[in-house]
Amino acid sequence: MDERVEAVLAEYHERAAREAQDPELSRDERLLPVGPEVGRFLNGLIKGAKAARILEIGTSYGYSGVWLAEAAAAIGGQVISLDLADYKQAYARERLERAGLAQVVEHRSGDALELIPALEGHFDFVLLDCWKDIYVPCLDRFFPKLAKGAIVAADNMLQPVSAREDALAYRRAVRARPGVSSVLLPLGSGIELSRLDDL
Repeated sequence: MDERVEAVLAEYHERAAREAQDPELSRDERLLPVGPEVGRFLNGLIKGAKAARILEIGTSYGYSGVWLAEAAAAIGGQVISLDLADYKQAYARERLERAGLAQVVEHRSGDALELIPALEGHFDFVLLDCWKDIYVPCLDRFFPKLAKGAIVAADNMLQPVSAREDALAYRRAVRARPGVSSVLLPLGSGIELSRLDDL
């Protein structure tokens, strides 16, 4: 991995460790990254599947986006990243520029439930990591846009406990979709990994 990417990821890790010691920060102010284990897993998954068209629902401060963008750059792919908070996307964009990856990521700011239907084409990979109560409505909107063989990774299936009800609702919904194979992985805060049949 390029040393510029490693340096940016190291900064993110330092920020997460620092913020973990500050009880005064609100949830919205915190980085709340998927962590290096999940980041490496998603990165390798994208590269292995050659999932060139990637949708990230929930840019936040851009940690996951670095892992997605590094994979996209390696296979000639592109990432579209959605978030309601444009200031978080600005933070993410600056880190991507320093990592040398800004050219493979397009940020779109606004309500994901409104942005997803307007997206053109199909996606090979989706990372779902936004407010948990809209996971199912997001699924309803992006499912018709999945390419055959597409992979969907939904974060926070096990943690935090406060999101368990919404996580369970999502897991039931995605597993009920025709042609989908899905499994819960105990990585990070829990990943529901789903794949659309390529038949």
